[in-house]
Amino acid sequence: MSVPQHIAIIMDGNGRWARKRGLPRIIGHREGVQSVRAVVRAASDFGVRYLTLYTFSTENWQRPGSEVATLMKMLKELIIKETPDLHKNKVRVLFTGRILDLAPDIRAAFEKSIDVTKNNTGLTMCLAISYGGRAEIIDAVKKIIALDRQSQIDLDKVNEEWFANYLYNPALPDPDILIRTGCEKRARISNFLLWQSAYTEFYFTPKLWPDFRKKELAQAIQDFEKRERRFGRVDKE
Repeated sequence: MSVPQHIAIIMDGNGRWARKRGLPRIIGHREGVQSVRAVVRAASDFGVRYLTLYTFSTENWQRPGSEVATLMKMLKELIIKETPDLHKNKVRVLFTGRILDLAPDIRAAFEKSIDVTKNNTGLTMCLAISYGGRAEIIDAVKKIIALDRQSQIDLDKVNEEWFANYLYNPALPDPDILIRTGCEKRARISNFLLWQSAYTEFYFTPKLWPDFRKKELAQAIQDFEKRERRFGRVDKE
């Protein structure tokens, strides 16, 4: 397989998976955690260098308080429990989003995981939590305005590459493919990596996230392999 360097995933369908089985939504989220484990292992096996998972969006804070609290507790438990195994397998953990939105204990758990795995050379797993593509661009603009107030910016230096340095994780390459699970008739990217996905290939599957495992990731990569990426160019004659 021609393996993409960076895969981004919108993990959709946990609630629907549970509803179809007459189970509480939280059971769907817990089953979705199993898919996270499987996909991280599979991505490493396939030689993917970067994996960004849309874990909790800025809009998700509007969900019922009890569900948000449970999800935050799950995230904390997950990162604490999984960090030793991730470290053993040379996975580097990164975070993208508004980390100050998180409670101090949850933030501390993520910061510890990031520190423990920072020198690992295998797969880089980036968790997008309290993340929104528009929020990221706005936060970048705020940084630039603050910088300009200290020392006037030379407008001749402002281009796309320059601007990208003020995004949350400028060292990450743009995604080669963005996968969204749980898509039946309509598909959208839900405010995810708006700047970075300008030339990303999209792959939409009806498979709900708790059912998305190594086989499904391989199918997405095989589909990516068949595509010709022109980046605005035309075929050579």
